[in-house]
Amino acid sequence: MSDKNSKYLAFSGIPTFWRTEESRDLSGADIVVMGVPFDCGVSNRPGARFGAQAIRQMSLHTGNFCHPWDYDVRDKLRVIDYGDVGMSVGGNTTSYMIEDTFHHASKIFNSGALLFTLGGDHTIPYGLVRAAKEKYGKIALVHFDSHQDSLDGENGKEIFHGTFSHDLAAEGTVDASRSTQVFIRTDMPNEKGYNILYAKDTFYLQPSEVAEKIRQNAGDAPVYITFDVDGIDPAYTPGTGTPVPGGPSTAYVREVLRHLEGLNVIGGDIVEVSPQYDSGEVTALAAGVIAGDIIQLMARKRLADKQ
Repeated sequence: MSDKNSKYLAFSGIPTFWRTEESRDLSGADIVVMGVPFDCGVSNRPGARFGAQAIRQMSLHTGNFCHPWDYDVRDKLRVIDYGDVGMSVGGNTTSYMIEDTFHHASKIFNSGALLFTLGGDHTIPYGLVRAAKEKYGKIALVHFDSHQDSLDGENGKEIFHGTFSHDLAAEGTVDASRSTQVFIRTDMPNEKGYNILYAKDTFYLQPSEVAEKIRQNAGDAPVYITFDVDGIDPAYTPGTGTPVPGGPSTAYVREVLRHLEGLNVIGGDIVEVSPQYDSGEVTALAAGVIAGDIIQLMARKRLADKQ
């Protein structure tokens, strides 16, 4: 088979994200994809440390087709796979992960590139969003999830994947008043005043209407999109640690993302893919496609900045 068509053979080649170059040379990089194989913050089923590998593998199926977007990001921008960071063993795994991801994310943002991260559990945004705020100012968080993750981390003493949204708002990194939590279907405190779109309410809205509510909340603020795959119904994403029935389909979610085009997206992540619970690899496949959708939103921000 010719080199032109070999890109369709997902069973061959080195599985970097979208088959992009694996590099830590940030010169000329527009969008950087980075893995954080960490799951020491889970409260139910572990395994998300294997998520980044699984998403990269499935991206070989999803990275050659840009539908429903109108171009392949790689035709217009330099996209690289930075490899994995934040890995350690021992008694300080969480603090090390947060410090290491902050260091690398700061380096990437300060180079002028935008950052998309493959998790890992939902503890990973601490360092990533702090680095984004250091570069761009207070962040509007667009948080797709079934859980609010808004428990109090007690100034770092009780951090796990259920605390980041509270803690980042409490310290002033995230502006909760301009942030939106989408497809929520559990109850946690909302002490910081996030705008919440519950799944039971979004079912009566068109995807474009959900997207418009997110847009109105964020305005022109720098936006970081954090996407927990358990925000989707477990019928579509069974391979996750804390599944909650009653969510939207993958197709519905993708339409919401498509209608967010033009939002000032400077970074994002996708988290909580646990391959050992994933029937038919459908969760990793959904994560690979949704990662691509968020990167498409970032690409439009990047191309606008270049004009």
